[in-house]
Amino acid sequence: MKLLRSIFTGRPLIRALGRRYFAANPEEYARRNYADNISEYNTVIGSITGQRRNFLLRDVYDDMMLDGVQPSRDAFHSLILGSMKGTSLQDVLFFRDEMKSMGLVPDVALYNFIISSCGKSKNSDMAIQILEEMKHYEVKPNGQTYMCLLNACAASGRLDRVYAIVRDMTAAGLGLNKFCYAGLITAHLNKQPVTEDTTTKILEYVERSKEWSSVEASSGTAETVMMGVTEEELYNIVTAEYSHRRGGFMNRQLTVYHVAFHASAELKNVEMMETLLDMLMKDGLSLDIFIMVQVIRCCLQSGDIDRGVQAFQGFTQTLRHPAPVDLYLALVEGAMIGHTPKGMKVAEETLLEMNSNGYFLNGKVGSDFLIAAAGDKTGDYIVANLIWDMMKAQNLTPTFTAMTAYLKGLQGRDIPKDDPRLMLVSETHKNHPNGPKGSNPRRW
Repeated sequence: MKLLRSIFTGRPLIRALGRRYFAANPEEYARRNYADNISEYNTVIGSITGQRRNFLLRDVYDDMMLDGVQPSRDAFHSLILGSMKGTSLQDVLFFRDEMKSMGLVPDVALYNFIISSCGKSKNSDMAIQILEEMKHYEVKPNGQTYMCLLNACAASGRLDRVYAIVRDMTAAGLGLNKFCYAGLITAHLNKQPVTEDTTTKILEYVERSKEWSSVEASSGTAETVMMGVTEEELYNIVTAEYSHRRGGFMNRQLTVYHVAFHASAELKNVEMMETLLDMLMKDGLSLDIFIMVQVIRCCLQSGDIDRGVQAFQGFTQTLRHPAPVDLYLALVEGAMIGHTPKGMKVAEETLLEMNSNGYFLNGKVGSDFLIAAAGDKTGDYIVANLIWDMMKAQNLTPTFTAMTAYLKGLQGRDIPKDDPRLMLVSETHKNHPNGPKGSNPRRW
């Protein structure tokens, strides 16, 4: 009956089937079934989003359709929010279309999530289209809408559009806050090609941002607060993934400085970084950990390994608590750039120090590091081997891409074919679940 109900609500038979099989017996169906009613589905959606398994949301939705459960407005909010956090614009637009097909017009908060998703995907054209759709449905934009739109255009380096949005905001009597200036800086960073005045404009906006008072009321809405979305996440600020962290990792009043220091690292501009440090000192402000990570990155990406190490050591000595793992990771990543003997030695020593201090690599970071270390064609390959050993000690298997890079690196060296390490890596690569001969794990 559930299948019949889903068919007769106007949904195509293929959609109703989703990714299921008619041959499943009741026990098998129950095992695959996510939930039985809208309340349970809302709980499942929230749990999946919290676990960052956002790729499962489409499956959950297919399950709802198969069960004949009518999604509520709140369910669509959660589905779109989860897809936004998973940086899946395709899923966001899919759920928007499904919502509209059921006669539910997104409200302004939901449209803000959709525009934010466009920014994460650097699709400013779609962001503009969403704004036009809002006008069509007579959904009035709010301050957050313009901020999402501004930062979406900034992510694509569309400085012309960013300026136009700023003019519209000013004409509407909306003041420019720290997120506007962050967007202006990001737009200059992403605009191609980089020009001689890029640094000058970024520093200018840092100065001008001081006209904005931190005492001003936040533009956050009850909707975003209730959904657990910070403004940094909504506007795709570089500190978005750290905005929920505690322990002094980032001072949220330094948003403009965060974006500017990040820009200096991306541009490998040490002079700009030094100017920002002077400005910060003159303002009587202290570096937070995020800024220090960018300082280390800037030094190392510009090729100054000694200064990067000195910055790391000098800052960690001022901390009352053990240095956060983020500082170690920034040092390791930057030191491996160019695979210089000095840099690889720094990476090795830092990894060993991390290990002795009880810090471990997770699957993503370990895989990224392994790819970087495997690119060392002339060194002794100690760093790549060390990363592999650290991951194996935690029963972590690198991604197939990382495994391939590591295996090729080993095979390119003078190692006997019966070497235990080479044999183990070859076997792991051969049986990798995401490899050509492997079977991808079910999404159920």
